[in-house]
Amino acid sequence: MPYVLVLYYSRYGNTHAMAEHIASGVEQGGLEGRLRTVPTVSPSCEASEPDIPSEGNMYCSAEDLKDCSGLILGSPTRFGNMAAPLKYFLDMTGDLWLNGGLIGKPAAVFTSTGSLHGGQETTLLSMMLPLMHHGMVLAGIPYSEQALHTTTSGGTPYGASHQAGDGTRGLSPEEIELCVALGKRVAGLAKKLSN
Repeated sequence: MPYVLVLYYSRYGNTHAMAEHIASGVEQGGLEGRLRTVPTVSPSCEASEPDIPSEGNMYCSAEDLKDCSGLILGSPTRFGNMAAPLKYFLDMTGDLWLNGGLIGKPAAVFTSTGSLHGGQETTLLSMMLPLMHHGMVLAGIPYSEQALHTTTSGGTPYGASHQAGDGTRGLSPEEIELCVALGKRVAGLAKKLSN
């Protein structure tokens, strides 16, 4: 069955919560929303993660990425950039780039940040760069989505976003609406582009 890969890294659970709403939107759009994450990275050379996470979603495999019909990539902001674990994972996709395995597939991005001006848009842009090198077709959120006009926290035309504050602020109704809309949009594009 065709699926859209919702691939994310989450440290405190906010990006994970977004990923679940995005996957729901993908499924409302008629495709499987396959949730996958990446392991943390460590400054210690000896540290490693188990092959299977103790909780949450499975780690993404090369096959998950290669066989997807579309990709939605998510990360918390780290100084206006994607988090190191996600960047590390993407840095290992050179063979997929060389073979052109993602060319022409739709892609989108999402992020969560602690502060309103914490680098949401630059983080989204940082995640777009490797996707463009892979030849993917980038999709944002059009202004026809009314929640873009009413949100007072997260939400951009570049992709879904969330302002978590000190980490205790859950997703707002508008942020959830935009997550679902992004998932539906990529699912719809994946169906059109596969034809």
